[in-house]
Amino acid sequence: MAYGITIPFDGVALPEQRAWYEECAALGYTDLWSVETNGADAFVPLALAATWVPSVRLGTAIVPAFTRGPALLAQSAATMAVVAPGRFALGIGTSTEPIVTRWNGIPFERPYQRTRDLVRFLKAALSGERVDEEYETFRIKGFRLGLVPEQVPPILVAGLRPGMLHLAAREGDGAIINWLSAADVARVAGEVGPGKEIVCRIFVCPSDDAETVRAAARFTMAAYLTVPVYAAFHEWLGRGPLLAEMHAKWAAGDRKGALAAIPDQVVDDLLVWGTPDQCRARIAEYVRNGVTTPCLLVLPFGLDLREAIRSLAPGA
Repeated sequence: MAYGITIPFDGVALPEQRAWYEECAALGYTDLWSVETNGADAFVPLALAATWVPSVRLGTAIVPAFTRGPALLAQSAATMAVVAPGRFALGIGTSTEPIVTRWNGIPFERPYQRTRDLVRFLKAALSGERVDEEYETFRIKGFRLGLVPEQVPPILVAGLRPGMLHLAAREGDGAIINWLSAADVARVAGEVGPGKEIVCRIFVCPSDDAETVRAAARFTMAAYLTVPVYAAFHEWLGRGPLLAEMHAKWAAGDRKGALAAIPDQVVDDLLVWGTPDQCRARIAEYVRNGVTTPCLLVLPFGLDLREAIRSLAPGA
C-alpha cells in the first residue's frame, strides 16, 4: 500500500534532510509529497529527494494553478519527470485567495476555469506537442517543451466540492484532498468515481494528550477553516452549524473567541490523534473509505518530530 509523508520537514535545514528522507524510505514510507505555501517551493525538495532516495515516489500536493505561468510549470514538471522517471506525480490546485492574491499579487479569478485550462495545456505540453491554443483563461502561442519526459507524469487535481472533484476525474488522473474526516472520504471519493488515484493529506499527531493536541490544533485549523473555499467545503459536508459560532467571531475580529469556538468534535474529526496504534487505525479508515494514497502531515504538538515520524511508520 502507498503510504506517504509530507516534506520538507519543518525546523530542519533543507540540505540536512537527506538522512530524514532515507530513514522514511527505510521505515516503509513509499511516497514523499511536497507542499507549497510560504516555505520551500514544491520542486527543489523533490529534486533533492529524487537523488537521495531513488526508491520512493514523489509528488507535489500542491502547486498553485496561478503562481507560475503555464509554460514554466510545464518545464518544472518535465524536469522532475526526467530526474525521477516513472516516480513523479504533478498535483495542482486553485490554492486560495490569500496565497494567490495577498502574497503573490495575482487576481484569484475563475479558479475552476484556470485549473481546467492548465490541466489541458499540461497534458498536451508534457506529451511534446506544440501548443498554440486559445484557452478560456490564457493564450499559448507556439510553445513546445525542449525537454520532453519519456514518461508523462500523472496530473492530479486538488478538489474540495463536486465541481473540482469531477474535473479531477474527467480531465486528470486523480484527486488530492485534505482537511476532512475518514467518514467524509466516502462522499468525496464518490464524486471522483472509480479507477482514479485519491491522495489525501492527513493531519496527524501521535499524542494522547487531549488538552495539548486540541489547543494546538484549533490554532492550525482556524487558518484553513476561515478561508471561504474551506468554509464552503465544510458547509457542504454538513459542518456549517458546528462552525457557525467560529465564523461569526472571526468576522467580528474576535480571533481568540473564534479559536475557542471550534468544537472538540470538529478537531477530533479533522485531526488524527491518539497513540501511534490509534493513529494508524484511523489512517486505515481513510483507506477503507476510498483513499488510495494516504499522505501524512505530522503535527508534533509537544513531541519530537523525528520520533513522531518513526512512531507512525507503517511497520512500527
